[in-house]
Amino acid sequence: MVDVPLSMKAITLDLLRDARETVRTSPLGVINTPMIPWCQTTLPLNIPCNIHIKLENMQRTGSFKIRGVANQFARRPKGAHFVTMSAGNYGKSFAYASKHYGSKGKVVMPETAPVSRSTLIQNFGCEVERVPTALLMNVVNRCVQEENMTFLHSYDDLDLIAGHASLGFEVLEVMPQPDVVVVCCGGGGLLAGVAAAIKLAGCEKTRIYGVEPEGACTMYKSFIEKKPIGMDTKSIASGLAPPFAGTLPYELCQRYVEEIVLVSDEEIKAAVSTLYRAGLLVEPSGSAAFAAIANDRIPDIAGRNVVVILSGGNIGKDELTNFPD
Repeated sequence: MVDVPLSMKAITLDLLRDARETVRTSPLGVINTPMIPWCQTTLPLNIPCNIHIKLENMQRTGSFKIRGVANQFARRPKGAHFVTMSAGNYGKSFAYASKHYGSKGKVVMPETAPVSRSTLIQNFGCEVERVPTALLMNVVNRCVQEENMTFLHSYDDLDLIAGHASLGFEVLEVMPQPDVVVVCCGGGGLLAGVAAAIKLAGCEKTRIYGVEPEGACTMYKSFIEKKPIGMDTKSIASGLAPPFAGTLPYELCQRYVEEIVLVSDEEIKAAVSTLYRAGLLVEPSGSAAFAAIANDRIPDIAGRNVVVILSGGNIGKDELTNFPD
């Protein structure tokens, strides 16, 4: 008999449905984003299959992160002093929620994150400290120990993952029995939440794939090593490049995810440009799942019902100049 970790036992369909209702009714205004057929866009497609794209780039604060944040803040004391680490998208949603709930907040960011992301977070009233990626947790721990802050994890947190699962339920409302779902993966919070929601809702035959950049493949390597690991990460998709894979996300992905596939930074850049030409503003991290489809990383999708998550659209005009026409 397979031994199931205690953290895994906490993830139930009832818990995820309860979180979904919390997210749906959140005062933060989380959006049930559109999911549209690929054929209703001008995107190129060389594979005969029925693909839908979920437009989380149109989400409140510009990414899926607000889902998990809405569930986290609903279950934490109002007015507390929180600290987190983020390359930008979680930090932006964290700052947005902090302002709404009247909480003090600090975001520790990797130096590699675009400066525009820091500015967005500061505009919501949160403090930002930029540090080398390898020192992120050291600075967070200092804030907890010396300044008595409460740490909110940006991907390895039960409430966060349960909030992200709301996206999986929304997918099933449009396509009740998807054959394949493709999701980007950084620390693994979104992938774990979506996969758990879809599998626990009864879609046992659905194949769920995570997509990571080649230079930031912590979950891919964790699958090989059979434990969550860290690495020195570097990618144009900074939101998919945390220093380590989350423990709970790893456990859930091991159980519910078919495979982690990799895409190059050049493939991600091309995906951003292709999406932009089709009228879709999607950041590099949010384009990874599309890049996997466009570069034939997902096996056996001909004739299948496929869902691709475009997870975020926080990209500035200055950043767009770095991508090919």
